[in-house]
Amino acid sequence: MWNDFIQYIINNYNHAPKIVEVAVGNFLEVAFGLNKHLKLNIIMTDIKPSHTKIIQDDISLPNLKIYKNASLIYSIRPPEELHPHLIKVADKVGSNLIIKPLSTDYINSQRKLELINYKKTFFYMLKKI
Repeated sequence: MWNDFIQYIINNYNHAPKIVEVAVGNFLEVAFGLNKHLKLNIIMTDIKPSHTKIIQDDISLPNLKIYKNASLIYSIRPPEELHPHLIKVADKVGSNLIIKPLSTDYINSQRKLELINYKKTFFYMLKKI
């Protein structure tokens, strides 16, 4: 599943100037996998960084400089209360957004996000306005 998720991003964002993962927690597999294949740094953020490569940021009170010029912002299994904040930041910086929820999670948004089924994974996408 994670290889398919990584492959989707590689296929669609291989020329992106910047990609940001929000609310990384302790799960670094996707960002590190992307770093192996893309010629750019994947910026990782979390409110409580668990690794030295993670930038501290609260998506509900974001430092927009971190997200500026990102082609893609994504978050893996973010709590539902963060969904509106993710959408707001993506809108403000003009970035696409991917939310990869747990299979039982509801997407907390007044806007409709597109469900993407890619190989053995699924996620929701909001394309920039």
